[in-house]
Amino acid sequence: MIYLAYFTMFFFSLRFLVSTVNILFIPVLKNRKTGHKPLVSVLIPARNEEYNIPYILDDIINQDYTNIEVIIFNDLSTDKTAQLISHYTKTDNRVKLINSEGLPEGWTGKNYGCYRLSQKASGNYLLFLDADVRVGTGLIESALAQIQKHQLKLLSIFPKQEMLTLGEKITVPIMNTILLSLLPMILTRESHHPSLAAANGQFMMFERNSYMNIQPHEQLKQNKVEDILTARLFKKEGLKIQCMTGNDSIRCRMYQGAGEAIRGFSKNIAEFFGGSHIIALLYWLTGSLGIFAVIFYLPLIFTLITIALITGITIFMSWASLQPSMQNIILSIPQQFATGAILFQSMRNKLLKRTRWKGRNII
Repeated sequence: MIYLAYFTMFFFSLRFLVSTVNILFIPVLKNRKTGHKPLVSVLIPARNEEYNIPYILDDIINQDYTNIEVIIFNDLSTDKTAQLISHYTKTDNRVKLINSEGLPEGWTGKNYGCYRLSQKASGNYLLFLDADVRVGTGLIESALAQIQKHQLKLLSIFPKQEMLTLGEKITVPIMNTILLSLLPMILTRESHHPSLAAANGQFMMFERNSYMNIQPHEQLKQNKVEDILTARLFKKEGLKIQCMTGNDSIRCRMYQGAGEAIRGFSKNIAEFFGGSHIIALLYWLTGSLGIFAVIFYLPLIFTLITIALITGITIFMSWASLQPSMQNIILSIPQQFATGAILFQSMRNKLLKRTRWKGRNII
């Protein structure tokens, strides 16, 4: 157990170092203007999004950057999604609607929707947005300026997460903690190694030719975690990508409650660890049982150091994610339990070969 205690301290020290690098050097999207104004295709897959679709469409059509087309793929919605979109197509000729005729065998719904959207897009840049994202008026131009400045082929942005219920405040920060304490975000652009890649499917902006050459949504048509794997595909091809955190110009309420968050995160938690549930389990056990090894097998000073490291990781993650640091410190123990619940739900889904999402089995 003493070896576990020392390993735990080393592991938290390493994560603290990564968190420090991220808080010092994390790339944050800045408000910028661009002189060159190519056509941007804003592409939104939507399934039963009657609550969200008016907000995201209002945000997009009111962008400062006006050289856009907006295409929404209605994925067999059973609510008023299609009717609401049709209203916008009548009032703004930049808005277009595609209705799904059915999901082909071997595809996930989102990948098929994004693939169909890409086939209809005319823009020099393809911006895929989730329907539950909210964007400020300068977002598209700022993102385009970032792509042009650094000659990126893919730019992905992590929105500021809105959390209203206690369950959301416990579960939603977990993914930020994993990402920002294990991956130096600056390396997503500076390193060519595919393992140092990250992306968020809520905002992914592609240079058109690169997207069409790789066809990531078609290549990954059966995969439920297409965003991270798309970033790795681009890096394998030697293409320049970047993953950034957003500011208040992009935000999202991912889930409504702990149960929905656990089901949602269980789809992709293993991909943060190279697709390995074993590595993910070791990560969780080190942060759980490993702490007890430090407490019971090492002098008190090491316990205090470990607590300081964990607190530092939490504070830096919160600052980088625009989240309240004191709230995350108070909820750190429930968050650890929730991480275990997400992981075990993911392992159960894999064993049963069943993951239900939006009325579909996506495994």
